[in-house]
Amino acid sequence: MRRLFVLLILFTIGCQSREGGKPRALVFWCSNNGGEIQFAREFVERWQRTRPDKPLRYQPIPEGQSSEEIILASVVGKTTPDIYANMWQGSVELYAKAGVLVPLDTIADFRSFIRARCDSAMIREITSSDGHIYQVPWKVNPIMTLCNTGELTPNTTTGPPYDYSGYLRAGQHVQTRDANGYVNRWLGYTEVKAIWYQRLFNFYPLYLAASNGAPLLTQRPGQPPKAAFNNAAAVQVFRFLQTLYRNNYFARERLSATRDPFIDQRIVTQFTGPWQLSYLDKFGGADLRYAFYPMPVPDNHKGPIYTYGDPKNIVIFNTCPDPTAAWAFVKTLVDKPGDLRLMELTGQFPRRQQLDTDPYFTPFLAKNPRMAPLARQTRYIRGVDNSEVIVEVFDIISQEYEACVIFGKKTPEAAIADAARAVDVLLMTE
Repeated sequence: MRRLFVLLILFTIGCQSREGGKPRALVFWCSNNGGEIQFAREFVERWQRTRPDKPLRYQPIPEGQSSEEIILASVVGKTTPDIYANMWQGSVELYAKAGVLVPLDTIADFRSFIRARCDSAMIREITSSDGHIYQVPWKVNPIMTLCNTGELTPNTTTGPPYDYSGYLRAGQHVQTRDANGYVNRWLGYTEVKAIWYQRLFNFYPLYLAASNGAPLLTQRPGQPPKAAFNNAAAVQVFRFLQTLYRNNYFARERLSATRDPFIDQRIVTQFTGPWQLSYLDKFGGADLRYAFYPMPVPDNHKGPIYTYGDPKNIVIFNTCPDPTAAWAFVKTLVDKPGDLRLMELTGQFPRRQQLDTDPYFTPFLAKNPRMAPLARQTRYIRGVDNSEVIVEVFDIISQEYEACVIFGKKTPEAAIADAARAVDVLLMTE
């Protein structure tokens, strides 16, 4: 009901006509991350020099509990920017159905541009249920297994990359206990709180890896969407994680509230993204050796290993007085020079096909070899399903995750089946 209420508010706002007035500068909101502020400043200044006829200014997104809440508040309050370059992909369908975003495929050269940047699978992923595209794929942060290679050497029985059996053996190998018998060194740690977005960094990337990138939801023509994750891959992931906690290979205590456990070498693996590289380069000791590897997979896994890409995309709100000019500016952010500058300033990756083999980016990756595994992983990433209730879907999965994985109160089969039934009920009421 909460989502329905929000949709009704947004739809009303989306249908209201814009007030007339004098031409004004287009407003571009960026992330309040330091590297992205510099990125925005550079590209806005360049635009102002080359297109003084189309004034544009940038602003970091206002401070708040989360960027998603700030954007929602700006839509409701009719204070949206014209261009926003940090939209979580999972939010787009909500705003698209509310009618507050510009359908970008109605702009003359959008489809030809996007076909050159994205493969067909990526284009399907960003296409909304009405057939339009409301988002420009921009940047990704693939979730992978960060490993302490001083403890877990490749090409050994306990080293990465891992299948489930190898990862569990590594847990037995690295676990240590203090004089009182308490575990004080673990294989890894991932957030245990039953908050929906935490599943984007444990269950979901593992599910994508186990299922060859399968969706959580499916829909047949003329029928409501249904849960698609009541399958062997999801059950295997829950069982794998449950075993890690049951054997104390993963810590149940909140290590995130203490000094960084990976730097302290109290854990030797972590499911995380490229943002860790600059952090570890700055704060990791000289004796800490590390590298990124794919997510663990079932023992019988065949084919490439997918993961969650944590995509953030660019949208144009329908309050924009000149969508064509806005799109012209956006193209400067996501052409090859723009994508290279994004990597240089932020350490994040553009979402474009064949990034790891494109000669344009080869010199940068050669100078930054730690980034190479992450660049290769961008070939095999997924976002989230296009659904206005995807947050509620992850919330349902999180409740079952807590019951099964953390506390062992349910079998993996029962927990996944219960989650799928609850999601089906949710989708029928939308």
